[in-house]
Amino acid sequence: MTRRKLGSSNLMIAPLMFGGNVFNWTVDEATSHTLLDAFVDGGFNAIDTADAYSIWVPGNKGGDSEEVIGSWLARRGGRERVVIATKTGVPLAPGDGGLAPDRIERAVDASLKRLKTDYIDLFQSHVDDANVPLAETLGAYDKLIKAGKIRAIGASNFTPERLAEALDIAERETLPRFASLQPLYNLYDRAPFESGLEQLCLDRDVGVISYYSLASGFLTGKYRSEADLEGRARGAGIRKYLTGRGTAILAALDDVAAAHGVGLAQIALAWLMQRPAVTAPIASATSLTQLQEIMGASRITLSQAQIAQLDAASVPKPAAAEG
Repeated sequence: MTRRKLGSSNLMIAPLMFGGNVFNWTVDEATSHTLLDAFVDGGFNAIDTADAYSIWVPGNKGGDSEEVIGSWLARRGGRERVVIATKTGVPLAPGDGGLAPDRIERAVDASLKRLKTDYIDLFQSHVDDANVPLAETLGAYDKLIKAGKIRAIGASNFTPERLAEALDIAERETLPRFASLQPLYNLYDRAPFESGLEQLCLDRDVGVISYYSLASGFLTGKYRSEADLEGRARGAGIRKYLTGRGTAILAALDDVAAAHGVGLAQIALAWLMQRPAVTAPIASATSLTQLQEIMGASRITLSQAQIAQLDAASVPKPAAAEG
């Protein structure tokens, strides 16, 4: 399996990351272990999670996904063969959030305990914290890197301005720099990333690991009408994609998928994998069938004509023109 360098870090990852947000949410621990086994056995090595996963589930407290990964690592072994990415910043309890140095240090120690490991490959700022100077946050990361608790750092959900500022501060004050960015990015949600962040990442050697790479499942083609959303856990988040532009994107995916003899998800992920700034899209699976589908994307090479067809169907439009 091909490995790609993640930005300015020394981390080498396969071109697909497993999204651990589903662990202890839509899949139980045993199924999660089965999926992770199959993912690594398939030649992939990078797993993304967060201390906030899956705090939105009744009865969960946060760190639930990390605990599943930790129990899997303890059972399987081979820690050095996988790249574990986690993040902090989202409140796990009222008033307990942000990126102050003491909060970051507590979060890293808690994640290490849940993951049953003595180091984290990529630790990310889950959301920006305008109340804490970036130099203080980077200083906390510097201390943790020197202590051997984390190997590299990344940002998630940062604006171009704040990401550029963080990179400038790191360079000026000889502090660790964000090696990666985790943004919302997929065939439908293009504008937020392509309007400033994409070029910045290319120019400043920041690797990109996109989330919602399949638009909450919309780009699999399973959801084409309101009726398809009934009883679905992610139905509310998918409804916004049921637009004229969404229909055009699915039609283009249908055409390209038919030409390759594969499902739509593989084409949507292959499009991301061939974007110049993207190191690896993040995608989740809740069954082995789904997992085999998304892993197959790494074996597809889209032609320039097919990329152009997908680009044309998905070109961002003003909100008023989305219907």
